[in-house]
Amino acid sequence: MMRWARDFVISLGHDLSRAGPEQRLQFFQTLGRRQPPLKAWQLTQAEQAITLLCSTLACGQPSPDQEPRPLAREVAIDTAIGSARVDRHHPTLSREGGLAPSPWRTKPMPPWEVRLRTVIRQMNYSIRTEDTYADWIRRFGRHLEPGADADPQRGTPSHIQSFLEDLAVRGQVAASTQRQAMNALLFFFKHVCDQPLGDIPAFAPAKGARHLPVVLTKDEVRAVLAQVHGTIGVMMYLLYGAGLRVMECVRLRVQDVDFGHGRLIIRFGKGGKDRVVPLPQRIVEPLQAHLQRVHQLHEQDLALGAGVVFMPTALARKAPGMAKDWRWQYVFPAARLSVDPRSGAVRRHHVHEDCLQTAVRDAGRKAHIDKRVHCHALRHSFATHLLEGGQDIRTVQELLGHSDVSTTMIYTHVLNKPGLSVRSPADQL
Repeated sequence: MMRWARDFVISLGHDLSRAGPEQRLQFFQTLGRRQPPLKAWQLTQAEQAITLLCSTLACGQPSPDQEPRPLAREVAIDTAIGSARVDRHHPTLSREGGLAPSPWRTKPMPPWEVRLRTVIRQMNYSIRTEDTYADWIRRFGRHLEPGADADPQRGTPSHIQSFLEDLAVRGQVAASTQRQAMNALLFFFKHVCDQPLGDIPAFAPAKGARHLPVVLTKDEVRAVLAQVHGTIGVMMYLLYGAGLRVMECVRLRVQDVDFGHGRLIIRFGKGGKDRVVPLPQRIVEPLQAHLQRVHQLHEQDLALGAGVVFMPTALARKAPGMAKDWRWQYVFPAARLSVDPRSGAVRRHHVHEDCLQTAVRDAGRKAHIDKRVHCHALRHSFATHLLEGGQDIRTVQELLGHSDVSTTMIYTHVLNKPGLSVRSPADQL
């Protein structure tokens, strides 16, 4: 990052007052003419560095009567001698068709993967499902021909049986992992190859297990939350105080925070369901102060020609201008701009979930908690402490977003109060 910022400053003759839109455009055109040609990820990194530099110094902002210029990554790529865009090898996934492969990919996709990703995107599946299914089909191809990437379309029901058994016997995977692999293969042969497999021969199933959740006591929760401050602290309070899943937390939008009614609206939760959860009152002020800083960052992005956020497919098509609306921005945005792996658009996404997960684990270690402290443990603790406080299980089910109350019933086992308070006979001696 420092290298690109330094090169840009040198191109300005060390005069940062000249860092306007035209100068940035000329710099990216120069990068595109370099020999050997730069990779797409290098151009993206250069753009991020220069955008960050200009944002920090508040330089190069357009005047009120001047339209903001778009970001210059496409200019650099189009100027480059040689192919820096992977999608030139795959017209099916070109930007003209609305689809694009990951920009960091270094070799062409095999034809089966192009078709798989195209079908998945046409069916509006998530990008996580797309990558997961592609990985399972790739592993299936390696199973057909060890040491090489064979064409998975040559697979038969007996090959699938062998692959799933190998996962269970040699790989020792969980039952859910084996089901995921089977679902990926069934989807591939039905929707991509147009060859429904029918009945798959019986295979050795992976062993399923039902584990009790990790639940922290209230004192342990206080100790963990005391280890963090700032934005991560607000996010951890939401995990525990509202019972959010980690992705529900990082995907919160500004309009989903209802300070007036003291609630959060969780949209597109697990299973595509919406629900309403309480907003912890003790973090209202820190959250409002955080949103003020995020609003300033959004204004800076708009001044630099960015400020666009990811929108659900239908809204992105019906109301493209909404992508710059403040209400649709993420409550917890990433520190830098990134490239959308599907469309190739440069925008500010939400903070990566790994940041929150790592912070929670570190907080557990610092608090000297002898349990496996992770993000979902805070959600488990939320449900258990509500039941301990006398809330009925149906209410807890609604707050957690469980479809079946039997899923919520597991917390009664943690309480050791499935109906009556049970004392150990050893305490009655």
